[in-house]
Amino acid sequence: MISGAEILDKLRTGYDLTPQPDESRGSAPAELFDVRPLGAAPGSEPLGTVGAIASVTMPFCGSCDRVRLTADGMIRNCLFAAGETDLRTPLREGASDDELAALLRASITAKLPGHGINQPDFLQPPRPMSAIGG
Repeated sequence: MISGAEILDKLRTGYDLTPQPDESRGSAPAELFDVRPLGAAPGSEPLGTVGAIASVTMPFCGSCDRVRLTADGMIRNCLFAAGETDLRTPLREGASDDELAALLRASITAKLPGHGINQPDFLQPPRPMSAIGG
C-alpha cells in the first residue's frame, strides 16, 4: 500500500499543491489540491486540480454519506463493510417501494462511524473491491 502522504510527497517533487478549502470537499471522498508548476507565482492560475482518495491513511469516514449499489443488487454502506443488504431478491419477489426504502434505510442506519481498517480485529470484506466495482 502507498499512503496518501507518500502520493502527495511524490507529486510535490514536480508541482506545487495548494489544498482547496475543506468546504469544497463536502462529503466527497477526494481531498482536492490546485496544481501549479514548481515556483509558480503566488496566485497564478492552476494547471488543474488533483484529488487524493486515501481512505486508509487519511480517512474521511466522519463526513462520508456514500452507499454503493453493486451490479448484482447488493447495497454496501461502506466499501470496507463486511455485510451487504440484498435488494435484488426483494425486487424480484415484488417488494413495494416502501419495503425497498425500509431495507435501504436499515442499511444506512447500520453504517458504522468508520471502516476500522487500522483496528487489530478488522476483517477484510468477503468480496474484494474489484468484485463490487470499487
